[in-house]
Amino acid sequence: MESITTPAGITVAFDRYVGGDAGTVILVGGAFSYRTFPKMVELAQKLADEYRLTVINYDRRGRGDSSDSPGVYDVENEIDDIAALVEATGGSAALFGWSSGAGLALLAAASGRVPGITKVIAFEPPFVVNNEDFVPAANLDVTLHKLIAEDRRAEVVKFYMTHAMGMPRPFVAVMRFTPFWKSLKATAPATAHDWAVMGDYMRGEPLRAADWSDITVPTLVISGGKSGDLLRTAARAITAVLPNAQHVELAKLSHNPNIALLTPPAGEFLTGTANYAV
Repeated sequence: MESITTPAGITVAFDRYVGGDAGTVILVGGAFSYRTFPKMVELAQKLADEYRLTVINYDRRGRGDSSDSPGVYDVENEIDDIAALVEATGGSAALFGWSSGAGLALLAAASGRVPGITKVIAFEPPFVVNNEDFVPAANLDVTLHKLIAEDRRAEVVKFYMTHAMGMPRPFVAVMRFTPFWKSLKATAPATAHDWAVMGDYMRGEPLRAADWSDITVPTLVISGGKSGDLLRTAARAITAVLPNAQHVELAKLSHNPNIALLTPPAGEFLTGTANYAV
């Protein structure tokens, strides 16, 4: 593990996988994710080993070995964390974001405050762009922040999964008896950061091209054919409003991805060896 301290005093912990001279990519995890999550580790290793990339796999604030800003949840702060990480790890990097991490990666690229971003991969950002599927309540953060402040972690997990992610209550109830429940509770307070990233874009409204027009770097949006309609619709919607983007849907992929299927399009895009133009 390595770490940096950002100008705001946040400790950002990360692992560095050095595969070769093909460039650097920073992995940006989603809700309940952390850098030692097995699929994040597998993705980092495969991108390094198979595509000669240097991969930075980090804990977003409030997760794993990174510090937090309790009660302060603002996407601009997480963009600052990414800017500090890019600067500390070489000054230029692509971003690979997963779920809400994809939303964060796109917002970082749109902000103009991370000049070292070279490319973006957005894997299934959970935008909610119509009223045909699940739409979270706009004031969801009121209850979420209260539960977090009271350190009711099990309730935070259940609330965020059902009210922000739209997962069926019986499915969430069963998860309490799985080995993953402990990890879910450990990262539960960080869901307030995920909502700060995604909340404005989960209101059942079309994405506005003006919000994303400053993302001029090549962007690849990936979705899975086995994912739900909401995520697949979101992938098409964000691709349509990005100035320089390509959408790839992989038939056998889901939001809980087979990393062996996810790695090739990502690695080929990042190294410029893809057979599609972006």
